Amino acid sequence: MIWQTNTLLHIRDINEAYYFFVFCATICSYNFHWYLTPADYSTSERILWGARHKTLQLTLCALGALGAAYGFCLLKEHWLPLTGAAVLTFLYSAPKLPHRAFIWLRKIAVGKTLFLTAVWIYVTTLLPVFIEKQPYSSTILFLTLHRFFLVYAICILFDYRDLESDKKEGIRSLITYLSQPGLRKLYISSLVLATVFAMALSPVNGWVVTVILLAPVAITALLTRYTLRNRSDHFYYFVLDGMVMLSALLHFIIAALS
Repeated sequence: MIWQTNTLLHIRDINEAYYFFVFCATICSYNFHWYLTPADYSTSERILWGARHKTLQLTLCALGALGAAYGFCLLKEHWLPLTGAAVLTFLYSAPKLPHRAFIWLRKIAVGKTLFLTAVWIYVTTLLPVFIEKQPYSSTILFLTLHRFFLVYAICILFDYRDLESDKKEGIRSLITYLSQPGLRKLYISSLVLATVFAMALSPVNGWVVTVILLAPVAITALLTRYTLRNRSDHFYYFVLDGMVMLSALLHFIIAALS
């Protein structure tokens, strides 16, 4: 996704240290989040597997943190926007910390889904722009909004699957707060807005890129009914989660073949 951002926004001086930083930070934050996730309220085989391998998760978290710290040092002149990414990432997992200072975060109605979506888009779309000091353009705005609403729609489906376990953990999100009709409207609106902003990029990037950007939106919409009935970890983490990076992958393949 970072590569696609650099390509669509014509960022020529691509900072390789940033790729390293994001990779290590992702390993750290992912394992930190699932290390804190209890298996008591879930039937997911993946979460149950994680509960049996806490030491591995903690080790990967520590290794990722060391790598991210090194990457941060390489990019220290951009410490402010990088710190913003770290804060957003921490806020996503913070409600799972068994400490009074963080338990109140479980009561924030919109926190979980918005924090995850925000950090995903901030890291893959906005931070490359900030690091390379790319001037503002409508293309940046439209790409950011397209990705935000696509990822948000996908997060809604994940949160809907985890609805009962989140309630038992006492973690509230917009998903646990809204009624079924309200949740359906939010989900459909997110997909529609993702489509609108992808189309808005068409005059600049052409119809091929527009089709590439619309592919995950269309597939996610077509899979909605099946997704709501399915609880398979393989489906959610390979197929549905894969929609987040699908357009970037297609874009990379087409560029390589051109």
